[in-house]
Amino acid sequence: MSIDTRIDATTRQIRRRSEKTRAAYVDRMRRAMEAGAYRGHLSCGNQAHAYAAMEHDKTRLAGSDSPNLAIVTAYNDMLSSHQPYERFPAIIKGAARNAGATAQVAGGVPAMCDGVTQGRPGMELSLFSRDVIALASGIALSHNTYDGALFLGVCDKIVPGMIIAAATFGHLPAIFVPSGPMTSGLANDEKAMVRQEFAAGRVSRSELMEAEMASYHGPGTCTFYGTANTNQMLMEFMGLHLPGASFVNPGTEMRDALTAAAAVRVSEITAQGTDYRPVWRILDERAFVNGMVGLMATGGSTNLVLHLIAMARAAGIILAAEDFSAVSEAVPLLARVYPNGLADVNHFHAAGGLGFLIGELLEAKLLHADVETVFGDGLRSYTMEPKLRNGALVWESGNSRSENERIVRPVNEPFAQNGGLRTLTGNLGRGIIKISAVKPEHHLVEAPARTFSDQESVRRAFDSGELNRDGVIVVRFQGPKSNGMPELHSLTPLLSVLLDRGHKVGLITDGRMSGASGKVPAAIHIAPEAADGGAISKVRDGDMIRLDAAAGRLDVISDGFDSRNPISQPPPDAEGCGRELFGLFRAQSGSADAGASAILIGEEL
Repeated sequence: MSIDTRIDATTRQIRRRSEKTRAAYVDRMRRAMEAGAYRGHLSCGNQAHAYAAMEHDKTRLAGSDSPNLAIVTAYNDMLSSHQPYERFPAIIKGAARNAGATAQVAGGVPAMCDGVTQGRPGMELSLFSRDVIALASGIALSHNTYDGALFLGVCDKIVPGMIIAAATFGHLPAIFVPSGPMTSGLANDEKAMVRQEFAAGRVSRSELMEAEMASYHGPGTCTFYGTANTNQMLMEFMGLHLPGASFVNPGTEMRDALTAAAAVRVSEITAQGTDYRPVWRILDERAFVNGMVGLMATGGSTNLVLHLIAMARAAGIILAAEDFSAVSEAVPLLARVYPNGLADVNHFHAAGGLGFLIGELLEAKLLHADVETVFGDGLRSYTMEPKLRNGALVWESGNSRSENERIVRPVNEPFAQNGGLRTLTGNLGRGIIKISAVKPEHHLVEAPARTFSDQESVRRAFDSGELNRDGVIVVRFQGPKSNGMPELHSLTPLLSVLLDRGHKVGLITDGRMSGASGKVPAAIHIAPEAADGGAISKVRDGDMIRLDAAAGRLDVISDGFDSRNPISQPPPDAEGCGRELFGLFRAQSGSADAGASAILIGEEL
């Protein structure tokens, strides 16, 4: 099938770059497939241990003709997005049994919330939790008693970690099962305004707490288009969800029907079924390009630049910064969802959502249509939407037009001609910027640097009035090797206040920003990081910095900068809140532009 020449060229470049690593991965997967149903090779004693608690399913499990499905769950009831998963295993087991299969909870994985840990020591464990989730998922599947898998996870690091594990066990088919977003509460822009007013000292903490509780008010993912909901978009664009599954609210009849249908569908695509679709065949270079297209078209989270690189490496595919730039140049911005607009994901879904956008991008030949997916015949199946007809779940043709062009638009009337993310290069290194929420007049910032080594120092300088002027805030020693690459989202309200006062403001860091990165231009994921002697460690207070998002440039324009020696500083405090446990991860981590993983290093996978 024909595809836009720019998307085709990027896909070919990735394929060439990944030739050796992908071939080695595919060979490993084919050997695993040839071994057949793994539980058939286990001794009777091995199997008896695995089935001892399965009551009525023991006889079916003892044979290898019926598929046994692994449930890997991120359930906990501290996180609103994962609390609904408490009910899912029972739904899945019942649906599997009715389909002639069996299902077992293979294991649980941790799920932490960046919203809870923002600005706190626990945030330094956040990115590495992705690797822990991949390892925990791998342990769950290592019992080799499964023929397919259902992954119950939705938030920031959980889905990428599970994808890494699913790719590692790529001979198994798998479907990702979302929990859905919470219903709409206090509008996200109102919540952000209260945060900004609190930062400026104009509202009390009790008023701030009231606004936060009105926004985050029930089960499901947060309703803004941050990393969690960007993950769900990716799973549809990459063909690992059932079509239309991403943004159905928890606790609804449709949500339960989609969960049951996922169990039935996995049983159908196992090696024992009639339509074998292992994960390794789905996760090829075309699927990852489709994911990048979705990221750009929707103005998704900057965190996914890190995660897509790591996820792809687990499947033997090497993505590079230039791939994201090339896709961004080719793909228009078609969605305005907070923080890129006023709508939340429930409004986005009602306006046509992912099915409409996928249809538009397919018609424009900006997506690979002829990919393998867990459902239907290629990506065009993902333009359909689920319906309940007389209690039965069916898929019907979705919207061919937007129901609200302030939220989603057709390709010929985009919000912007290019995607919402840009890569940056210059004498400060390599980084990225999310510009879909940044007004065009702020795409270019030229101002003197003010350097810091932690968020709290920035806060103190703000409170004392030192930052009440034009300036580019440089927060370094925040990379993965230094302190685990925490998000610095707690700086957004402070810097927004300065922007609203009329100052030229920018942020540069080797750390991360939240998926809710807002209106302040922020160059993030700078590599090489300061702990590796990167150029960001050579910046001094007063250096003139030029951040040009349109040109994709990030430079210090002070004399003698390039010849300076980098500064060094003692490692940040790594004690308390479990940080002591992650010294090996910090020492082993790859750079941000390689996915910042401690378990997927280099190109020899």
